[in-house]
Amino acid sequence: MLKVAINGYGTIGRRVARAVSIQDDMKVVGIVKAHPDYVSKIAAREYSLFLPDSSGIKAFQEAGIKTAGTLDNLLDEAEVVIDCTPEGQGEMNLPLYKKHSIRAVFQGGEEPDIAEASFNAYANFDASSGKKYVRVVSCNTTGLARTLAPLRDARGITRVSATLVRRAVDQNDSSKGPINAIEPSLGFPSHHAPDLKTVLGNISVETVAIKAPTTLMHVHSVEVNLGKEASASEILEIWKNYRRIMPVSGKDGRKSTAQVMDMAREMGRDRSDLYEIAVWKESVHSSGSTIRYIQAVHQESDVVPENVDALRSMFQLSDKEQSLAATDQKLEIGKELF
Repeated sequence: MLKVAINGYGTIGRRVARAVSIQDDMKVVGIVKAHPDYVSKIAAREYSLFLPDSSGIKAFQEAGIKTAGTLDNLLDEAEVVIDCTPEGQGEMNLPLYKKHSIRAVFQGGEEPDIAEASFNAYANFDASSGKKYVRVVSCNTTGLARTLAPLRDARGITRVSATLVRRAVDQNDSSKGPINAIEPSLGFPSHHAPDLKTVLGNISVETVAIKAPTTLMHVHSVEVNLGKEASASEILEIWKNYRRIMPVSGKDGRKSTAQVMDMAREMGRDRSDLYEIAVWKESVHSSGSTIRYIQAVHQESDVVPENVDALRSMFQLSDKEQSLAATDQKLEIGKELF
């Protein structure tokens, strides 16, 4: 049973902790929280709670929250740490992980050179085999790689061009906007293009990102030049074999991100999460070897299964297909709706 520490228990950390805890071959030995807030109080009911350092002990004691020690103590108990701390903090934590000779999984907010490999389960599962430090790419990059890797493997890809309409903040974040604005990325390509290459290979990629005043999901408009021609129906048939891709249709009421997320709520998903990438069937269009489609990405949860699979790849616990099947089964990914 692989012993896993979760450093950071925010939007991603709390979801990764649950996903790890329900697997048969790994367990959470502790989580790290910095502030004695309502999240800490709830988390302490289920997990051993550790602090980044001893400076916060008094605050947690005054809040009546039991702690088990500091991050240093937790790293002595664990075999691997999944770093879910805010962007840039992972790089600051790396020396401590090296000091404890513990393996680590980082999130997409960190630079690629923090790790020996970047990870996406469909695109390059085996690249992380046996590695000490692995980085799961960002939610947007995961979403793109999730639908592009099957096309690469089936038809080959020569070029990708994508426009990413990004949510402004997560649903529980009231600290930033935009509130009444649409904000384009002013660099071209956006950082998603080089990030995608770290898992998909050195293909031609162009991306532009636009931040919109919504909290629900990201939306991608994707254009792909394939190595071989394929019809829209053939593309949908390829994706059928991949549980983490969910074709949806406006004909049954799923016309917007609001309705896609309402579907996740009606499915009874934990935290109403949608791990799958939703692709609108009506948007899939073919013109010779050029394919276009529109997809929606639940930024709070699509990287969660990737973190679990990254652990199995790093520790060589199972092969790709076995790992994906185990993760998907526990998280009910790909479960038939209708």
